Amino acid sequence: MNERTAILSRMFLVMGLILLLPSALIFQLFRVGVTNGEELRSLWSQQTIEYLPIQAQRGNIYDANGTLLVTNTSDFLLAYDPLVPLGDYADTDNETDTRTLVEKLSSLTGKPQSYYNQKIQNSASPNYVVLERSLSVAHQQEIVKLGIKGVRLQENFDRKYTFNSLGAHTLGFVNRELEGRMGIEAFYNEELSGENGQRQVRKNRHGKISEYVGAPIKQPKQGYSLHTTIDAYIQAILEDELKAGVERTKAEYGTAIVMDPRTGAVKALANYPTFNPNYPGRDEDENRKNYAIADRIEPGSTFKLVTAIAAVEQNKVSFDEIFETGKGEYQVYDRTIRDHDPLGSINFEEVIQKSSNVATAQIAQRLKPQVFYQYARNMGFGTPTSIDLSGEVDGSLKKPFEWSMVSLPFISHGYEVLTTPLQVAQAYAAFANDGKLMRPYIVEKIVDEHGTVIKEHEPVQIRRIAKKKTIDKLLPVFESVLADSGTATWAAVDGLGIAGKTGTAKKVVNGRYQNLYRASFAGFFPSDDPKYVIYVLLDEPKTSVYGGYAAGPIFRQTATRIAGLDDDIQRKMHLEESEPTHFARVPLLKGLSKEEAKTLLTNLSIPFSFKGARGMVMEQSALPGDSLQRGEKINLILSETIIPTDSASTREGLAQIPELRGMNMRKATHMLNQLGLNAELIGSGTIYAQYPKAGEWMRKGRTITLRGKAKSMETLIKTEALNDDR
Repeated sequence: MNERTAILSRMFLVMGLILLLPSALIFQLFRVGVTNGEELRSLWSQQTIEYLPIQAQRGNIYDANGTLLVTNTSDFLLAYDPLVPLGDYADTDNETDTRTLVEKLSSLTGKPQSYYNQKIQNSASPNYVVLERSLSVAHQQEIVKLGIKGVRLQENFDRKYTFNSLGAHTLGFVNRELEGRMGIEAFYNEELSGENGQRQVRKNRHGKISEYVGAPIKQPKQGYSLHTTIDAYIQAILEDELKAGVERTKAEYGTAIVMDPRTGAVKALANYPTFNPNYPGRDEDENRKNYAIADRIEPGSTFKLVTAIAAVEQNKVSFDEIFETGKGEYQVYDRTIRDHDPLGSINFEEVIQKSSNVATAQIAQRLKPQVFYQYARNMGFGTPTSIDLSGEVDGSLKKPFEWSMVSLPFISHGYEVLTTPLQVAQAYAAFANDGKLMRPYIVEKIVDEHGTVIKEHEPVQIRRIAKKKTIDKLLPVFESVLADSGTATWAAVDGLGIAGKTGTAKKVVNGRYQNLYRASFAGFFPSDDPKYVIYVLLDEPKTSVYGGYAAGPIFRQTATRIAGLDDDIQRKMHLEESEPTHFARVPLLKGLSKEEAKTLLTNLSIPFSFKGARGMVMEQSALPGDSLQRGEKINLILSETIIPTDSASTREGLAQIPELRGMNMRKATHMLNQLGLNAELIGSGTIYAQYPKAGEWMRKGRTITLRGKAKSMETLIKTEALNDDR
């Protein structure tokens, strides 16, 4: 009995255990499906949902005229799953799709089919093979037309700098993540970047992603666009002339700035050598350095502006006072200050005009150190300009208690002080602006994708550096620097009032001054109503170390070309002459064919005769630019056979500018193109003014500004009458 009871007990225990397992399973199913079902389904949903970013478009950058300087381009990454399930009713198979895709890609990219086949066969992931990383939009559309299920296309954005290296140091560049690394791209990175959106996708247990139909989408907030103060035309001129100047003087590098002194707007900023922000890694690191704001230099004699303003305003100097500079040496304790040449006895104007270090030091010693220091600080030296560009340094101006016994006379002509080129330009802009120091800036306004203005810059006056009467007294002094006896005759432009100052400074290398120099010129024009300040600096020029000879020509060429674009300056230079009743200036005829010369002279109502049967004009009896009396004839000698243009007008890569007034725009443009020059056309019809003038020499590839208007009826009648008389 006991044995039977024991057996039954064990059987009931086993049966109970067997029944407990399905009971527990049923309970768990009930709990999962009913009691906690909603909560668990939500948890499962969260674990299978992935969030993918929707990239925001980075904002565009425009110049002052609305020209697009920087924008975005897009391409596509093409990935392929050669094993994607096609379904039972598919009318194709994976092998056929793969062959079709490879053939199409090969025809679009020019790469062999074996290139793509090897990628598919050797891929580490059989379900995800990247075949192309930068597929163009046009090619992407061709791939989409194939309708292949395993193809995955992901759009990528890149930055496009429209004019390559134009304005590179101002614009900056971005990295692979489209984050600004330099220039306004870095300074305004947050405004330009916008805010990425989000979309939800499904991910299965194998990590494969699929679309989540009906899921909410957070749209991206597109980046703001920047409208800058940079004028692309002026920027191109400045870069062109700076490059030519650096190459001509064999300098290590050059930097230059063009500013509007009235507002502080930077119209152009250039460095050479430069780089292409589309491919920033292809150039040397030094090429990407923005010397205009990141180079700390001893400015040399351009700093004499501080001494002059302080001395005049503090009544420490008289304009008719005579300074004895002797043989051009001045001993200050154990240091010797030297002039570039012995200047003898000179007045105050000549101190600046001839750039006497000796006299400048003598004048500075009349000022208290604290007073001189305050004037220098008021003009912006020793502090950053706070321009909206990344990478600016603040220079260095020691306080008077840190000065030695020789500091004041040496600082007075630009030593023992470190500045940036932009600080020098800012100081001269204040001089040009009646003593009002303006904060330099690059971005004029920020707008959203719909064109709504988010922020607009208002010019900021920092302080006044001197009284207006002080500025008025000194203006003629700094204008005299460009006179025949001044140090900046090479910076002068005929008919254009300019004031400025040259600078030459020795360089410190390894803690010691070496026979290596920086040459510079700072100036502004028109001097009676300044619109442009230009500062040019060359590092270690080899042809001449003096600012007037090395940097002056760069200023002159830049100012000349800018003046040709400015209607107001043109009027002040008296280039808009009243249209004559007949044109009697001789054009350049050498190198023209017989028919071209005949047509030109007929249009100008000038009598002519030819000697020779055919060919090109070899000689002309009147020189280009000469005036002719009514009815006076020009005699032209032709070659017997057609020969190239006379090398005298194109020697050594230069071209002599012909007299173009009286010609029509089309003919003048054709003539300039034959000489290797370009034409900037303002107006239409007959040319009545040109800049530069006839007879001057310019490098090939430069631009001549032509102004034209249609002839009046009275002129046409008189011209016809003259033709009838002939």
